[in-house]
Amino acid sequence: MSDTKPKIPQLVKDDGWLEPYTDHIAWRMSRLEDHLSEIDAQSGSIEAYTSIHQHVGIHYHPSTDTWSVREWAPSAKHVAVIGNFNQWNADTHPLVKGENGIWETNLPGNTLHHGDLVKLHIVGADNSARDRIPATIHRTVQDETTNDYAGQVWQPESPYVWKNDFDPSSLNAPLIYEAHVGMAGEEPRLHTYREFADTTLPRIAKLGYNTVQLMAVQEHPYYGSFGYHVSSFFAACSRFGTPEDLKYLIDTAHGYDIAVLLDVVHSHAIKNISEGLNDFDGSGHQYFHAGEQGDQPQWDSKCFDYGKNEVRQFLLSNVRYWLEEFKFDGFRFDGITSMLYHHHGTIGFDHYDKYFTDGPDEDAILYLGLATTLCQKIRPGALVIAEDMSGMPGLCRPTSDGGLGFTHRLAMGIPDYWIKLLKHQQDEQWNPEEMWNVMTNRRHGENNIAYAESHDQALVGDKTIAFRLMDQDMYWHMEVDTENDVVDRGIALHKIIRLFTLVGGGEGWLNFMGNEFGHPEWLDFPREGNDWSYHFCRRQWSLVDNPDLRYQHLNHFDQEMIHMAKEQNLLGSNPAQLLHVHNDDQIIAVERANLIFVFNFHPTQSFPDYPVPIARQGAYQMIVNSDSEENGGHQRLDNSIIFETDQDHTLHLYLPTRTCLVLKDCGTIRHPRNANK
Repeated sequence: MSDTKPKIPQLVKDDGWLEPYTDHIAWRMSRLEDHLSEIDAQSGSIEAYTSIHQHVGIHYHPSTDTWSVREWAPSAKHVAVIGNFNQWNADTHPLVKGENGIWETNLPGNTLHHGDLVKLHIVGADNSARDRIPATIHRTVQDETTNDYAGQVWQPESPYVWKNDFDPSSLNAPLIYEAHVGMAGEEPRLHTYREFADTTLPRIAKLGYNTVQLMAVQEHPYYGSFGYHVSSFFAACSRFGTPEDLKYLIDTAHGYDIAVLLDVVHSHAIKNISEGLNDFDGSGHQYFHAGEQGDQPQWDSKCFDYGKNEVRQFLLSNVRYWLEEFKFDGFRFDGITSMLYHHHGTIGFDHYDKYFTDGPDEDAILYLGLATTLCQKIRPGALVIAEDMSGMPGLCRPTSDGGLGFTHRLAMGIPDYWIKLLKHQQDEQWNPEEMWNVMTNRRHGENNIAYAESHDQALVGDKTIAFRLMDQDMYWHMEVDTENDVVDRGIALHKIIRLFTLVGGGEGWLNFMGNEFGHPEWLDFPREGNDWSYHFCRRQWSLVDNPDLRYQHLNHFDQEMIHMAKEQNLLGSNPAQLLHVHNDDQIIAVERANLIFVFNFHPTQSFPDYPVPIARQGAYQMIVNSDSEENGGHQRLDNSIIFETDQDHTLHLYLPTRTCLVLKDCGTIRHPRNANK
């Protein structure tokens, strides 16, 4: 008998609390390895396995001057291709069922043309007869008269010519600007991929962000879903332009050395039968689970059956498609919590059993491990971010360690904390020690994306931090020469909260479009309740561009903060270390990346000579000062002053009320026994 003990996953070695789950974690690892081996054995490579989009669908073959039409519909009784090319006649161009439930026909090259509208007429297992959009179609368009969607043959004569290369592994840490193309302009209308590239990207580049996260790119019939009710997974949303226009956007971003992430939705799909995949072959369980298990009641949507090989293959091919065809640099995977558990995360996660024995969907976990593995195979260094509320251990650890392979997770508890604090506590009650514990309470070795607020807080019915702080005063008292206590407080705290979150909250940063300058309006998509208005579905850049308004100050501070973080590799450095905290004074000082960050949250008290102990002697100068004129402060601090430590390794600082400072070591002490004199 062998005395060799089973190999303990690194994830368990790093967290003793996981020891009771060693066998389960090892089983997950071996299951992933077995499936990867099976993929290689059956398909030759994971690239071949994830090429469904290249074979299924409608494709032109120049060598034979023919079109192939293929569709996976295993339980269907009849499938035909219809479109304006045959006057939508379901009898003239039938498909023949072949192996593995694939229906197929070949058409002469002059049958279809670029821009033709197409659908599939499917007689389902239940004898239903419906016109459906091909599952892997690369473009769909909406009829302006009937509002119906159809697939569109997309075969332009000249393919897009890429101009810029980008290596996502070149990013030390992601500084993410979350954006929605359609609302990225000021006019009350839909805006386009090209407009975003030409007018919004320059703003993002100037602010210093190195990553853009695009929402609502996968085709979705209801604009107000924010893109989260996807109908056609391989189609770029036609509201904003053509596939070439999206490529132009991404290419332009790469020219600015900005990575582009797709907010990908594989956690669920739209229930609509006419536009989406629901009941595609009439069986009720082709892509999704049968019965109640196939429903996501919180989102009124359908849940994929990740245990079915063809579904995994479909979704993995989708991952590959966006990385290769559009050169996205990674993904933010939406709704991961709903995927990870059969109960969709509706329970409290108060024990490790909840992650391993009480309801995890192991098929979804397998799929995610395959997806993150594929991402790094296709685009090495890709960012793969999980939106997870449960805190599953190992989510952001390599699969070789027993994790799921994500590079980062969103620190979703932080914005919830700020909103709770602003709603329920007066400034005088704020406890810096508690605030710091919230920022730093995360799993060791797993990267977090910190954010103070996102698009969720900007939606109608909620409030952004700026709006909670200043409310209606934003409409009347934002002029530069107007004094208003509410606005003064709001601008000061907006800056402090964002820097505090950036420094302590994680290894990456996220900001939603417009929040950086305190955009005063919430988001509200055109809908029946607002007479289908676009008035609140836009971003008012004119506010931040107006030199007479104070929005410019918040924008300038954000620019200063982001450039500092990038130039000093703040988020690529070890987590921040607490230097000093005093809850009564509401002062906290921390160190990260050899920088000193000092925050005075006190609403009324300034401190003229406050002692801040630091780890080493040195001379320090402010490189960020929230109280500067450019940042909308009261100019109580002189940025040129050099602060020197005394013999006790202590800096003595003037800390005005509601300010934050960033200090950098600028050289050797001149007079160590007479510091600051």
